[in-house]
Amino acid sequence: MNDERPAPDAAVRQLPLALRYPPDQRLETFVAAPDGSLAQLRELALPRGAAIYLQGGEGVGKTHLALATCAAAEASGRRAAYLPLQAARGRMADALQMLEGNALAALDCLDAIAGDRVDEIALFDFHNRARSGGIALLYTARIAPAQLPLTLPDLRSRLSQCTRIMLDPLDDAGRREVLRERAQRRGLAVDEAAYDWLLRRVGRDLAGLTSLLDRLDRASLAAKRRITVPFLRELLESTR
Repeated sequence: MNDERPAPDAAVRQLPLALRYPPDQRLETFVAAPDGSLAQLRELALPRGAAIYLQGGEGVGKTHLALATCAAAEASGRRAAYLPLQAARGRMADALQMLEGNALAALDCLDAIAGDRVDEIALFDFHNRARSGGIALLYTARIAPAQLPLTLPDLRSRLSQCTRIMLDPLDDAGRREVLRERAQRRGLAVDEAAYDWLLRRVGRDLAGLTSLLDRLDRASLAAKRRITVPFLRELLESTR
């Protein structure tokens, strides 16, 4: 397997490997995790060299859990690295080389590199080195290995051997709990009616809602006001 591609430029060194992890994204802050899944991820942060495949649609928390598992590993004294594969597409060999020496590697969004044979070969080789070297691996993807448009059957086989965790979308109660938990961590005073208003009027995409919560944090601090429905109306209308 020696497909060739011109060497990428020095920008590969600037790939966004996360060395610090957001405090909101921890295993203990994840809402409605499948039974036993958080324990599996905590074990992945220990020196056992396992491999886990996190599967779920857009906005179900795959990135949250990938970052949280890295944070748990770092807290236990083990080196960990998180790599969003969208940023590594077309230069996987170089990006994966940057992960050497870590005890845990979290590779987020396999969908991004599926179909690129050179990238797949680089990942296949890295997977084999990691498994033989006792490095723990955490993959995320929207769909199962069997459904990914991979060109390399051997890579599909390796991914299919990983322990699988399925993540389901949150219902409105779960989304509300995520917002409530993050608001409490920030010390935000939010009326219960404001959560319902956000879910009805702004949308139910969790990533968008949590991003909006960051805006509300800054706005309420500047205005020295509690987050209420009237405050939300004023804020959102003023930014249209």
